[in-house]
Amino acid sequence: MLKLQIPKNRMNYLIKQMQIHMDPEDVERGWMYFHKGRVTGAELVGAVVQASVRGKERYTTTINLENFSAGSCNCPFDKPCKHMGAVIFALYTPHGRPELLVQELKRAMLTKKKSSRDRNKESSRATEPVPNGASAEWHRFFEAQYHGFSISHQYSFDLFVSSAFERFRAYAASWADDIRLLYDLHVILFVMHRMEQFFTDTKNSYLSGYHESNAKTAATECLTRLDNLMQSPGLEDSLKKHPKLWQEALRRLGALALEGQDSPIDWLYVYRTVWWSLSERPAWIQKEKVRLDKLLTDSEAKPRKQDALLIARAHFDFIENRTDEAIERLEKLHKRRAQNFLLYMKRCHEQAQWEQLLAWLRWLAPTMQSASQEDFRLLCQYWTDSAKHADADAEWVQLMETLLPRSYYVYTGYLLQTKRYRQWIDLQLANRIGPQNLYALELRAVEEADPALLLPLYHQAVERSVLEKNRTSYKTAVRMLKKLESCYLALGREREWDIYINRLADHFSRLRAFQEELQKGHWIP
Repeated sequence: MLKLQIPKNRMNYLIKQMQIHMDPEDVERGWMYFHKGRVTGAELVGAVVQASVRGKERYTTTINLENFSAGSCNCPFDKPCKHMGAVIFALYTPHGRPELLVQELKRAMLTKKKSSRDRNKESSRATEPVPNGASAEWHRFFEAQYHGFSISHQYSFDLFVSSAFERFRAYAASWADDIRLLYDLHVILFVMHRMEQFFTDTKNSYLSGYHESNAKTAATECLTRLDNLMQSPGLEDSLKKHPKLWQEALRRLGALALEGQDSPIDWLYVYRTVWWSLSERPAWIQKEKVRLDKLLTDSEAKPRKQDALLIARAHFDFIENRTDEAIERLEKLHKRRAQNFLLYMKRCHEQAQWEQLLAWLRWLAPTMQSASQEDFRLLCQYWTDSAKHADADAEWVQLMETLLPRSYYVYTGYLLQTKRYRQWIDLQLANRIGPQNLYALELRAVEEADPALLLPLYHQAVERSVLEKNRTSYKTAVRMLKKLESCYLALGREREWDIYINRLADHFSRLRAFQEELQKGHWIP
């Protein structure tokens, strides 16, 4: 029995690839070869397992743990072959019983074969999209084009997104603008839904980290396309000509967007962006509000789904300019996430609705400490701009103080911007930040306002440098002493400087190297 043990996630990858690429007969024969002890000499070289399998002859077989299709065997049979299967069964032994795995694989393959036949029947009925076709027919065609497709290292999320948009939009190139716009919305919904399915399938893969990053990049492209689509000048014409088709699209959107599942797609953003563009359809909005209210009475819904429904329902309050009611409704959320409300703050910021923006910021203030770095940066920017226009300066300063040390860079910049130089100095002293770690422009601004404010900053920094007790630190201290001397002279306080430098020399009289540096500065004889 082999002693080689590969990670569980890579073993799962190999098992999945066997289901996809191998025949049940080869799986059975591979099991027999392993069971009869014909697999020997397995060793791991990089990401490749090499082993010898004895059939009619002795064959050299390799299994690539990162790219299954790159595996090989020098037997004359089609790849992947029974010898490769035998090696995989041997690798499985540290993780479980191979005899159970072979039965599991055969069942999965038979189930997949049956569902494949069913899908092929469905695909045979799928026809190319036509302008007067039903949206269900369009989606049936979309699904048929990507039947059996899966995300891999070679074919990533962004490649799927770009190829799907290019392929499907070509069918509608000659259509009238009003129906093509609606068709494009369905293409976007299909692509995002498929991405979500692929993301779920690749979650347990050893490439999951790579896939997650790539999926977020591809999702951003989808959202950009959606934004452009919903801002199209032909939207109103499309709504007037195809109201029933649009309501059908909205039902599909509602079914996809409000499940609250973990997804690379920000479905709440998609849902709210589409409905925001339909704000002139009060009858449609009223119907959707009634539907959401009914769904919210379902006490068995999971917390994340309930939160998604609440956010969706509050969205219509915001559309109708009832921000206070929207925020009051959102108090029932199980968890507040700043990212779910940035689109409202962006809209308020663009339209200079400072009081509404401030209401959102106050409500989200408790989430700032745990917000992502990008969300935190945006919230701080919105707070800074609101404070200028809505008389919330003191409130913002107090909030920044409670968020320290995370808010340090925002806070220090705001203090300089509002010319609170004494508070700025106190902040640097409290955080033990010396002038050598601050920008020269910042120090110059304080010095021009009041050089006396810099004295404690340099005093503290000089003492810390001397206490490090090495020649480099002493030289740093001397450079700061020269700046400190110039501050005292500018203030006309030469006597105080003389007292200070003599006391400093006396206090550290036993540090010979420091005394030498003071002599070089001509401060002591």
